[in-house]
Amino acid sequence: MAGGSKSSQKQSKNASNNKQVDSQIVPIPTPSDENQNNNVPIVSSFNDRIRPLLDAVDKLRHLNVAAKEGIQLPTIVVVGDQSSGKSSVLESLAGISLPRGQGICTRVPLIMRLHHHPAATPELYLEYTADGSAKKVTTDESSVANAINSATEEIAGGGKGISNNPLTLVVRKNGVPDLTMVDLPGITRVPVHGQPEDIYEQVTATIMEYINPEESIILNVLSATVDFSTCESIRMSQKVDKTGDRTLAVVTKVDKSPEGLLEKVAADDVGIGLGYVCVRNRIGEETYEEARIAEAQLFGTHPLLSKIDKSIVGVPVLAQRLVQIQATIISRCLPEIVKKINEKLSSNIAELNRMPKTMTSVGEAVTTFMGIVGSAKESLRKLIIRGEFNEYPDENQMHCTARLVEMLEKFSAQLRDAPENDHKSNFLVDEIRVLEEYKGIRLPDFLSQSAFLTMLNRKVKGISGIPVGFIEEVWGYIESVVLSVVMKRCEDHQQLQFSIRRACHNLIEKLRDRSANWVLEVLQMEELTDYTCSPDYMSEWNSLMAERPGFLNSARSHSSVSIVGFGTVLIVESVRKSLVLEQAYDLKMRIATYWKVVQRRLVDSMALHVQLSLRNLVEKELEKGIVEELMGRHGGAIEKMLEESPFVAAKKEKLSGSIKLLRESKDVLAAIMDRIASSSH
Repeated sequence: MAGGSKSSQKQSKNASNNKQVDSQIVPIPTPSDENQNNNVPIVSSFNDRIRPLLDAVDKLRHLNVAAKEGIQLPTIVVVGDQSSGKSSVLESLAGISLPRGQGICTRVPLIMRLHHHPAATPELYLEYTADGSAKKVTTDESSVANAINSATEEIAGGGKGISNNPLTLVVRKNGVPDLTMVDLPGITRVPVHGQPEDIYEQVTATIMEYINPEESIILNVLSATVDFSTCESIRMSQKVDKTGDRTLAVVTKVDKSPEGLLEKVAADDVGIGLGYVCVRNRIGEETYEEARIAEAQLFGTHPLLSKIDKSIVGVPVLAQRLVQIQATIISRCLPEIVKKINEKLSSNIAELNRMPKTMTSVGEAVTTFMGIVGSAKESLRKLIIRGEFNEYPDENQMHCTARLVEMLEKFSAQLRDAPENDHKSNFLVDEIRVLEEYKGIRLPDFLSQSAFLTMLNRKVKGISGIPVGFIEEVWGYIESVVLSVVMKRCEDHQQLQFSIRRACHNLIEKLRDRSANWVLEVLQMEELTDYTCSPDYMSEWNSLMAERPGFLNSARSHSSVSIVGFGTVLIVESVRKSLVLEQAYDLKMRIATYWKVVQRRLVDSMALHVQLSLRNLVEKELEKGIVEELMGRHGGAIEKMLEESPFVAAKKEKLSGSIKLLRESKDVLAAIMDRIASSSH
């Protein structure tokens, strides 16, 4: 007795969960109300209150606003393992026969739109897209299964594979509940003959796509003959609905396994937040009316099944629950759908307005072209000359002045680290060798300028690749910046992009060659002429020469000597015995002191040259180079602007189509809102 009481308490709790829907939206009908309405045998006529809401969502679904615009619609999604009785449940709700057979019967998502229709003759038709064209096929109750099979073959092919393209079945019939549901392929792990090897992956991917959105209510069909926790459909719904708040379970085949069903439903070990409904579907040749009578008798008289709370048994209760849930979710989601549609519509209109207008005259094209060039010049002026990066705050590569300083510092460091700056290795050996080659009949202790220039020439040649590489790096970087800015300005004019890219490349190539020639001239000047007016040169040289007497005394008797500014240097035997040691020391100190001047002069002149060249590029060369390229050597480029690019045309067409669809959707919702507002007064 105690166990039975506990089970009863759980069952009552589960029954109350079934009613946790906003009851202010629509009144909740009861089975007794149902029996009083002979015209509507499954659900009461309160459907008239929510029919406009459902029609609005169906129209949005028909417009394909979810797939085309990403706006999710409230949907009841029917899932279940293969042979769980899913099709039988839908047949019971719709009062029609669906396709039956071995393997997967539902091979495409089947959108079932049920509409209570007081006329004596039902209206049934299919809507779908096949081979790129929309189709509508009218059918009747006796032929609907064949019609669905034929449409499925058109969509998914004649085999046993599945497709994600939906098929809509509209049933307007007296007595059916006002519902829209999406029936998905049953879950199967083992492919049968003719099915693809990855059928399980295909089916699960389709199901997950439909049940994942928060707007989806999951109708999970479970067979009473199995352990609910082992059902694949339960595992899948738990992945996307961990709390179970949007999952309703339908238990079928209760007559085949009544033992323990009450306990399974009451315990709710798999966490079905919206509760359970136990049903008996039509068997054999029963009519749907006979099936409902048999169902009522089963739950009313069966020793075990009669103990289940009447609020969670029977197809009429299932219909009432689904209609109720559907009304709640639509009412809850509608304001957010309206908001999303309005936001997307405003965004698309703004984007379309930003698109370039179609030009109709050469004058208009020229004006647009000059605007592109002018805008690019202003951006480059900010980036390259003024060091303003507000257009590219997070793109460090576009911060030109900072990057150019880094390149200049790198160039200066390379000069300092070059082997030509090593004044300690082979101390005085090279100087002595050069002096001996430039001996002449002249006064003793007279330093030959030719010897000095020879040493200088060697050093300049040794570092000549560094300034040339610096110039290459600078112009390579500047080309990338210029192209990035200019291409961004003409991204809506693809007809111009190739010509302008070529013009910019040719211009930068010309300026790079000009700079390279200038560098070679500077290097040649440094090789041929020794001159500086810097007082630092004489001051430093005199300081070093003051150490010469001490150096000469030490060098002739020691293998190493310490010199201020040089540190300890090694003196080889040939140096110690050289007759021109004094002159070699003088030559060494002149070269070492003057080499610092050359290095500073190279860095300074490179900096000045880059600054002037870049200013000229922006202020003088860029516009001239592009105009000459497009209007001179390659005339006709401007006229091409009159031809709208395929990219822009396609984008405009897509935006226009989206705006049209969103406006239609907005009109649908506005009409229903007006209707709701009118009926509330």
